[in-house]
Amino acid sequence: MPGARPNAAGLDHYDRVVDELLAAGVTPEPTLYHWDLPSGLEAAGGWLNRDTVHRFGEHVEAVANRLGDRVHHWYTINEPASTSLQGYALGELAPGRTMVFDALPSVHHQLLAHGTAATILREHGAWQVGAAINHSLILPETDAESDHRAAATLDLIYNRLFADPLLLGEYPDLEALGVQMPIHDGDMELISAPCEVYGLNYYNPTTVRGVDEGPLPFDMVPTPDAATTGFGPLWPIRPDTLRDLLIDMRTRYGPTLPPIVISENGASFPEPDVCTEPIRDDDRIAYLHDHLLAVSEAVEAGVPVAGYTVWSLLDNFEWAHGYTQRFGLVHVNMDTGQRTPKSSYEWYRDLIASVRA
Repeated sequence: MPGARPNAAGLDHYDRVVDELLAAGVTPEPTLYHWDLPSGLEAAGGWLNRDTVHRFGEHVEAVANRLGDRVHHWYTINEPASTSLQGYALGELAPGRTMVFDALPSVHHQLLAHGTAATILREHGAWQVGAAINHSLILPETDAESDHRAAATLDLIYNRLFADPLLLGEYPDLEALGVQMPIHDGDMELISAPCEVYGLNYYNPTTVRGVDEGPLPFDMVPTPDAATTGFGPLWPIRPDTLRDLLIDMRTRYGPTLPPIVISENGASFPEPDVCTEPIRDDDRIAYLHDHLLAVSEAVEAGVPVAGYTVWSLLDNFEWAHGYTQRFGLVHVNMDTGQRTPKSSYEWYRDLIASVRA
């Protein structure tokens, strides 16, 4: 949809949101792309089409023109691994394609969109720009060589495929996957232009088992001896793996790694759709406490961490899972919109106050 006009009502809405946040003493940090690609662009190839990068640039220009005088902290793209791997490769999320490794060029175009956006935002006076990349520490199920190979493969396509080009200016070796990225002259320089922060979304580790049959050389399996969140056995609770991932990032990327912001971290647990009194979500409090402790341990080990953000303030629409997964510190009745702070809200509020004191 080249030449489409920006949605004036949408821009007006976010204009008001920014003003109200600033009036309340809150620094706005908008995300410019969170899996909300216009259907017309998807019909034209979506993130497999390089032209989508240019259309995204037009979107960024329009938003920055309206908000850039007051907004100086930005995230460009959110969780490109989910878009490419779950959306284009495995069909678990929109757009529901099942292209397996043929989907990986969509990674390049998303990263190029990030670089394009960062350039535009800085031209509009941005102080802090970064992408929000979802990562997971990949664990082999056993010490078998096949499981270690499987873990290395998933680490390659889930972690290094995104971090290497952003921080090193090059892709890892993809020859074994039969993939060649659609790189043009100047692309890697744009993608790897230094950013003020590296946004890192983290929820859980991923345990894998090597397999000989099927479209992928691994299966994701439950993590032994780990409790799980409301998402079930493939969402284990292992806070130590966040510490280990952060330390691994520092070791792997060294001085090219900017300060990390934990841009998402949280957990869903089963909760009623309607509540008449605040929910005691002790499991969520324990999850957040232990993950914050893991971040603190990483900082003590020398990892540059500049911030931490809970996902999420409010229960929300969780994509393919709809309203069934509740991440919020505040319960939301999805029929009436009524909001009721949970115990975790009070706990996190008091924690922030104690840190500021």
